Amino acid sequence: MIEEIKNKNLLLAIIIRSNYSKDGVSFFTPNDFSQQLAFMKHPKGKSIEPHVHNKVERSVFFTQEVLFIKKGKLRVDFYDNEKKYLESRLLCAGDVILLAAGGHGFEVIEDLEMFEVKQGPYAGDKDKTRFKGIVQNKIIINYEK
Repeated sequence: MIEEIKNKNLLLAIIIRSNYSKDGVSFFTPNDFSQQLAFMKHPKGKSIEPHVHNKVERSVFFTQEVLFIKKGKLRVDFYDNEKKYLESRLLCAGDVILLAAGGHGFEVIEDLEMFEVKQGPYAGDKDKTRFKGIVQNKIIINYEK
């Protein structure tokens, strides 16, 4: 239900499958990630105390993004920081992925609807370096381990 994609000791991504469920609050990310991802399941009547978020200066050097697959199927190809292909995973409706480090590419397998959340403000061409991806006959799709 939860998969961590790693290259050596570097956490590249966290996948939370659509069937994940756990009572309370579950954070999947370490405290030092610039993008925090949690799942929350509370019973009817649970109150969450009203709050505002304080102004806190943070330094963000790399974009981390979260994709919420609403409909369809998406293949995610993972690369290391040197743009070397590692492996791929398939995501389906209801799955969530945090892309934390390394490189990634996508292939839409079935008509897709998804949400993307990442840090801003958007820096245009400074935000990413594009490169040639893996050829189709070299793709390695790993399923839940």
